[in-house]
Amino acid sequence: MIVYDLECDNGHTFEGWFEDRKAYEAQRKKRLIVCPVCSETSVAAVPSTFSIKAPSTPSEKGGQPPADGAFLQKALAFLEKNFENVGTNFAQEALKMHYDVTEKRNIRGTSTETEEEMLRKEDVKFFKIPIPRLDS
Repeated sequence: MIVYDLECDNGHTFEGWFEDRKAYEAQRKKRLIVCPVCSETSVAAVPSTFSIKAPSTPSEKGGQPPADGAFLQKALAFLEKNFENVGTNFAQEALKMHYDVTEKRNIRGTSTETEEEMLRKEDVKFFKIPIPRLDS
């Protein structure tokens, strides 16, 4: 999945999510990408304003920068340590906490699109984080 900042010929900027660059190009050529503001179909990818400030030298950070995948491993370790894995019962547990049937706590698990829609209708706040497999 790739995200592009897009701009229509009328100067409106918006975000587009595509499987890859090839998918973006194919949709752009077929004029399938539509500006959400003015419905213009002539769009182009523009430089992103997104940036991450990083120390200019490793010494500013107090050591060497993490190796590739180190951040992901730390994030996954944090989730495993601080969030109870309720597996496929995520939606049920989230609803119980929302309605004060059970104690509020950090949970993680899986849910179906139908369950997620039901949670949204019940105004249950949750974050969906895709977790890549590190063994593949």
